[in-house]
Amino acid sequence: MIVGSIVGSIVAIAAAEGLLIVAMAAGWLVQRRLNNAGWVDVFWTFGVGLAGIMVALWPVADSGAASRRGLVAALVAAWMLRLGLHVALRVARSPEDLRYVAFRKEWGADFERRLFWFMQRQAWGSILFVIAIAVAAHHPAPTLRVADAIGAAILIVAIAGEWTADLQLQHFKRDPANRGRLCDTGLWSLSRHPNYFFEWFGWLAYPLIAIDLAGGYWQGFLALGAPLLMYWVVVHGTGIPPLEAHMLRSRGDAFRRYQSRTRAFFPFPKTGGNAS
Repeated sequence: MIVGSIVGSIVAIAAAEGLLIVAMAAGWLVQRRLNNAGWVDVFWTFGVGLAGIMVALWPVADSGAASRRGLVAALVAAWMLRLGLHVALRVARSPEDLRYVAFRKEWGADFERRLFWFMQRQAWGSILFVIAIAVAAHHPAPTLRVADAIGAAILIVAIAGEWTADLQLQHFKRDPANRGRLCDTGLWSLSRHPNYFFEWFGWLAYPLIAIDLAGGYWQGFLALGAPLLMYWVVVHGTGIPPLEAHMLRSRGDAFRRYQSRTRAFFPFPKTGGNAS
């Protein structure tokens, strides 16, 4: 049974990786046709979501309660649909994302080739998110536990928080009185990037579901890779740094004042210093 479980898990992860590779290749073709690389983010969201649902429901020996697998698959689907549809509507209605505009300038005539391989690296790196989902879904406990409920609650709070932050920003931008102003109300008064914070926060759900502190399921610790990777991406990678660099160039002192009074990531009142 142990061998069967290992083989089943490897096959599931390999199939998920194949799906991610195909999804990102399809995203590259679509963005090239529409001349808007923002579609990359849409295909990433649905690629990770579909791969996550697939591994959560994949039949693996000794994989615990079927109700847990269904719960994790439902959580992934809720995240995928909320974020994926939001990003798709934003991309369809708005100019190309500033990150990709910067890439076009930096990469020049080599933009399409470099973007393709950039997206394929995303496909390979994103397997950490899928593994986190898989080890959570296939925890061997025969029934649902308190940890499953807490993990589900965390992801629900994260989805609601990110949705609220996006909605507050949309309402702020639609008010003609706010033209030319920075959104610094609601959640945006506590964090300069509350949407990124709640995206990261949601990935904490899977380690909570997966990890067995009694030591009977070492695979559960693999789920820590998801929140660690997401934190690095949004705080140190392609999330906050390029966006804030653009804001400093375009808004200057107004954005510097916003930085001085508002944390970059964690949504708490800033008490001084440069805390994130």
